[in-house]
Amino acid sequence: MKKIIFVVLAMLGMISVQAQSVEGTKFFDNWSMGLNAGGISPLKGGDFIKDFRGDVGLDVTKQVTPVLGVGIEANFGINTTGASTIFDGANVSLLGKLNLMNLFAGYKGKPRVLELEAVAGTGWMHLFGDGYADNSWSCKAGLNFNFNLCSKKIWTISVKPAVVWNMDGDVKVGAANHGRFNVNYAVFELNAGLTYHFKSSNGEHHFTLVKPYDQNEVDGLNSKINSLRGELNAKSGQLNAADNTIDSLNNKMNSLTNEVAALRNTKPKVEKVHVMSSSNSLESIVTFGQGKTVVAASQLPNVERIATYMKNHKGSKVDIKGYASPEGSAAINAKIAQARAEAVKTILIKKYKIAADRINAQGQGVGDMFEEADWNRVSICTLNEVK
Repeated sequence: MKKIIFVVLAMLGMISVQAQSVEGTKFFDNWSMGLNAGGISPLKGGDFIKDFRGDVGLDVTKQVTPVLGVGIEANFGINTTGASTIFDGANVSLLGKLNLMNLFAGYKGKPRVLELEAVAGTGWMHLFGDGYADNSWSCKAGLNFNFNLCSKKIWTISVKPAVVWNMDGDVKVGAANHGRFNVNYAVFELNAGLTYHFKSSNGEHHFTLVKPYDQNEVDGLNSKINSLRGELNAKSGQLNAADNTIDSLNNKMNSLTNEVAALRNTKPKVEKVHVMSSSNSLESIVTFGQGKTVVAASQLPNVERIATYMKNHKGSKVDIKGYASPEGSAAINAKIAQARAEAVKTILIKKYKIAADRINAQGQGVGDMFEEADWNRVSICTLNEVK
């Protein structure tokens, strides 16, 4: 008894493991419906061939796991007597089904071409005819040889040998009790079946294996996720730095705006510069536009005049003094004045190849040589002959 219990527990454990590793285990998954046709004959107490008569039936099965199925089957015996009824017997059974191939060889995710199934169960037997009726308890045990027509297991053809017992056949012969599983009250049943398997939620007509996770693949994905998180954090840091830079630039812009507004509201200061002239010197004046420090093309002849003289008089030198008109602050005007003097000096050196040590360029700030303020945007070039 202990061995039987151990075997049953081991089989249930195998069934449970397989149920956890497949897809298509929802309630409406893996249902099938089939038609049976064949015949029955007394197992003992009659002529097997002569007493063989036909029966037909149908069954509905729910496959719980690749190993375990539960079904309801109804078979009807064809009347061979002179009674007026087409059928004179019916047996309705609740059956459990064990797929022995999947139980012992394992389920690989696809049905086999041939599957051997053990069937056992109990039910209700009803015998009837003209003028009589009899109800009894029945038991059934047998094998199903299932041939799947394709790898998708849409259709199955089966050969189904089985023994059916009339469990109310408890009789005594002499002092011996034959018991309920008595061959004298049993029939041999041989049917062929055609079964259709409905499509399941996994898109197939059978169980499919759950795809196992590859730990290396999982670790790789986790690594990528962590890398992306690091990149996201780095981008967040860059955005914060950019926000800080923008804030700093905004502050500087506001400060410059305030300075410009202050300069606009400041009255210009006029610095008077006295230009000493000498009757022994030659002067040339280069004028500039407002705020400009580049010599205009129209003023180049005035620069050329200085250069021609210095080339003809190798001992001569030139003092270039730049001036600005009184608009703006003294600091800005000082820079403009210096830039205007340097602009004339640069042309003498680069274009006319006058030595730099012969040129003295200085900014003089705001000039007051002329009554018109705009006329004081000049560079005055004074030539001096060295004796």
